[in-house]
Amino acid sequence: MTIETGNRIPEVTVQRIGEGVENLNTRTLFEDRRVLLFGVPGAFTPTCSERHLPGYVANLAKFRERGVDVACMSVNDPFVMQAWAKSVDAPAELMMLADGNAEFTRALGLDTDASAYGMGTRSRRFAMLVDHGVVKRLEIEAPGEYRVSSAEHMLSQLD
Repeated sequence: MTIETGNRIPEVTVQRIGEGVENLNTRTLFEDRRVLLFGVPGAFTPTCSERHLPGYVANLAKFRERGVDVACMSVNDPFVMQAWAKSVDAPAELMMLADGNAEFTRALGLDTDASAYGMGTRSRRFAMLVDHGVVKRLEIEAPGEYRVSSAEHMLSQLD
């Protein structure tokens, strides 16, 4: 079942690189703040690297001015996410979350089979505004699309 507006974020563990590999509980990560979480099919893939992540890097200050933190999530390991962040000069304030086993992606119901492309289980492209652990806005892209999950679109949807 796909997560919907009004649902609480499921509780699983994701990772990121901080002082080494950090294991983060998703309920704790999202509970006391507003976070714009966007998910991508894969680090270093064309649309993700040329448009999706760079759009959030360029607009990070605008989200922060509105009291919204930003997190990027992909079905990759934390070392890949760290290298990807460095490749686009993503500031440390933009959380790069690794969902290496796709547990969070599956719990959200946003997994897709990309085996035909040699990529296995991946995340659908999406963006959601999470306010104190509850999904307030959810945009899921149709396969091959990049529009409603962009930083520009999500900024236009903030209240």
